[in-house]
Amino acid sequence: MLSAAAVDELCVNTLRFLSVDAVQQANSGHPGLPLGAAPMAYVLWTRFLKHHPVNPHWFDRDRFVLSAGHGSALLYSLLHLTGYDLPLEQLQHFRQWGSITPGHPERGLTPGVEVTTGPLGQGFGNGVGMAMAEANLAARYNRDGFDMVDHFTYGIVSDGDLMEGVASEAASLAGHLQLGKLIYLYDDNNVTLSAGTDITFTEDRARRFDAYGWHTQSVEDGNDLAAIERALCAARAETRRPSLILVSTHLGYGSPNKQDTFEAHGSPLGVEELRLTKRNLGWPEDPPFYIPQPARLHFLEVADRGEKAEAEWLDKFSAYEKQFPELALELQQRMRSGMTAVPAGWDQDIPQFPADVKGMATRVASGKVMNAIAPHFPALIGGSADLDPSTHTALKGLGDFEPSGVNARDRQGSNGGGWSYAGSNLHFGVREHAMGAIMNGMAAHGGAVPFGATFLIFSDYMRPSIRLAALMGLHVVYAFTHDSIALGEDGSTHQPVEQLASLRAVPRLVVIRPADANETASAWRVAVETCDRPVALVLTRQNVPTLDRTQFAAADGLQRGAYILADAPNSKPELILIASGSEVALIVAAQQQLLTQNVQARIVSMPSWELFDGQSQEYRDMVLPPSIGARLAVEAGVAQGWHRYVGDRGDVIAVDHFGASAAGEVVMREYGFTVENVCRRAVALLHS
Repeated sequence: MLSAAAVDELCVNTLRFLSVDAVQQANSGHPGLPLGAAPMAYVLWTRFLKHHPVNPHWFDRDRFVLSAGHGSALLYSLLHLTGYDLPLEQLQHFRQWGSITPGHPERGLTPGVEVTTGPLGQGFGNGVGMAMAEANLAARYNRDGFDMVDHFTYGIVSDGDLMEGVASEAASLAGHLQLGKLIYLYDDNNVTLSAGTDITFTEDRARRFDAYGWHTQSVEDGNDLAAIERALCAARAETRRPSLILVSTHLGYGSPNKQDTFEAHGSPLGVEELRLTKRNLGWPEDPPFYIPQPARLHFLEVADRGEKAEAEWLDKFSAYEKQFPELALELQQRMRSGMTAVPAGWDQDIPQFPADVKGMATRVASGKVMNAIAPHFPALIGGSADLDPSTHTALKGLGDFEPSGVNARDRQGSNGGGWSYAGSNLHFGVREHAMGAIMNGMAAHGGAVPFGATFLIFSDYMRPSIRLAALMGLHVVYAFTHDSIALGEDGSTHQPVEQLASLRAVPRLVVIRPADANETASAWRVAVETCDRPVALVLTRQNVPTLDRTQFAAADGLQRGAYILADAPNSKPELILIASGSEVALIVAAQQQLLTQNVQARIVSMPSWELFDGQSQEYRDMVLPPSIGARLAVEAGVAQGWHRYVGDRGDVIAVDHFGASAAGEVVMREYGFTVENVCRRAVALLHS
């Protein structure tokens, strides 16, 4: 009979060598982190983490984020050993074609993986978002004796994570928000991919996080399981500050020749060095992927505890349903995924906007639509990067997500709804990158459909998080305003030209640039109902006419990506004018001018390439008949990509250079966005 200490040591080494054997067999990967961080991962996963491996989607589970995603082999070993549906064969096919054990963790591929991590710092921000989602749901739905949402968010972070700016942004916000149920174990090993941290990273990390408002502790020996446990207990007891536990570890622990060197970071140890490492730590050199029976049995106790925890929660939820039926129904709705999470009647108050030549900015229309949706869709939660007055994304009367207590006592929320974690308005500060990563964490947590707003030009600051949202298929919505050179006097630094093309290049991201207020309303319908990928709404600063839909096609044509807004009066077009967003009004005017020249033109509004490309070939050919080669696209951004729609005989009026500081109408005129220029270029196509 082994002692408890002996079982612990056996389990830690099982984690180490399952991971390192996987790396060696693949001849690719990162052995250093699993060797050094296995003790802290073992303590967390077997003594603290509340989860049910048989049901990875149990809603009240603790969340775990491996922000240091290069250490994925350690996570896969934890998942396999604790009873997730991850057979040993998958570890043996680590990083191979067709396996569910890729080089970095991927949400939706491997059971138990909460978020896709790898780009350093992203997981750090995701965890902040998860903790925010938990706090919001708990504040809204928990009642005395019924803590239906009550879990922690844990993570393992690395030196590289803490160096990345996105982590700094997210850490600053987390400290302000007093997210006491967020706990990170920092694998403080002083080594990065190319060298020791002494050449780039010598700040006092504990004092830095103290300044952010975090609770910090240090564990001097990363192999001291008792010290790690004490630190985790203390972190859980700290309710008003997020926690960072700095655990001093040795990268590549146990490797006689590579421990504490960057050589152990991102390359297999090698057959001989692995043999020496196993010998050094008293582990059998053969066979690989060895799992001692006492270790296997001990790890599987986690599944038994998880089953019991979920059963107790389900019993409590049954009682909660009887006492608070309306709350329970709403919470159940939010715990679901996909369209089943969208409540009936969510769109009942979406306005229809009357025709108006002056019109309104689509950012203003978006704000009106959001405020019509939000009271019927409690999962909608979000905010802007300190730009609410400009992006029009404040949800009126629904409160601000802020900590209660001393810092917010007797203060009124900026939107008239008060301060509480139950508030629907998030204030990200001037932190676009953190906003993107936090939104991903909230969506991955479940129970929230987050939105984030900033100027389109600053989508560049969010791009890594946007890409990961698309990779994970998360239901997040971006509201990007000030969408073109027409924003005017702020000049070329703030006038986006390449950003639309950049966003359209992201696989699975739906980009929608609506033409007027009613197309904006339709765009929000798409954003709410598109549950398996992110949606970016691209909105104007300037007013655009609200089209008379008795004269033009209905705005719900937006849902197909492109539609015939108005055909040639004789229904025999010789030319097609195509535009998105604010330039649709321009081609409407150009169509009328062309009629005076006896040119019959069809007008096509094309707010979303992605939605249009998803239509049948028959529909696409109906909107853009192959027989009509004279096509002119008009958009105040770079021309890149438009030639796939205008073809070899077509042309594009675009902005393939930076903007200028002047009134928006002046910049547009000087750059050729006039009725006269559209007509001239259109007629030239007919004679080419």
